[in-house]
Amino acid sequence: MNDMRTNGSEAPIAVENLTVRYGQEAALDGVTLRVPRGSVYALLGRNGAGKSSLVRCLLGQQKPESGRTLLHGLDTWRQRARAMRRTGVVPEEPDAPPGMTVPRIAAFCAGLYPTWDASAVAERFRRFDIPQAIPFGRLSKGQKGLVSLALALGHNPEVLVLDDPTLGLDVAARKALYEEIVSDLADRGTTVLLTTHDLAGVEGIADRVGILRGSRLVVDDEVEALKERSAATSAALEEIFLAVTSERREA
Repeated sequence: MNDMRTNGSEAPIAVENLTVRYGQEAALDGVTLRVPRGSVYALLGRNGAGKSSLVRCLLGQQKPESGRTLLHGLDTWRQRARAMRRTGVVPEEPDAPPGMTVPRIAAFCAGLYPTWDASAVAERFRRFDIPQAIPFGRLSKGQKGLVSLALALGHNPEVLVLDDPTLGLDVAARKALYEEIVSDLADRGTTVLLTTHDLAGVEGIADRVGILRGSRLVVDDEVEALKERSAATSAALEEIFLAVTSERREA
């Protein structure tokens, strides 16, 4: 499934020597990573480690102090509109007009993308059991998250960026979200980058993992290779993450 090319112009997602500062404090310091085509990259880190800053830069929402981020080989700060045409996004906090129903929101989105697949979006709503007559603002957190995923996939993006998409979701909604990602990977080979605190859930779908600590990317490796090299060969991803980001390790 994975295309392991790592040239920046070929990798659908590339971060090159990215530095972001807020005042004198570095949120990211020289971070470089690449996500191979058709793979799932899980970006991990404790709160404040720089995950959200990296995602904002990747989506062209924030200008880095130095370095750059690329989607489909395009610099997202300079060529954001072109890069986002082939990219789907599920934000940490699902956002849509609270008074609009889901079909109306989907119809609005359809006008923005020439590749919009209305039947596939409607089928996802049906499979997720999303109410059609209730305004978006009255949906549950899990329903809003699943609506965001259905909309993000509506234009058949080559890249999907998910910013902690399972935060606040119940077990059923998390299961549905992960199953949809796996299904989309199998059908179209979408390239996925997600930040998450749900280490147990993402372990089953991630090909590669990056761990941020102290503004730097201290781990960037395939999940299975990382587990094989860990002190306990059967260690779960959560155990590896805790070992890498422990206060003692920081010191």
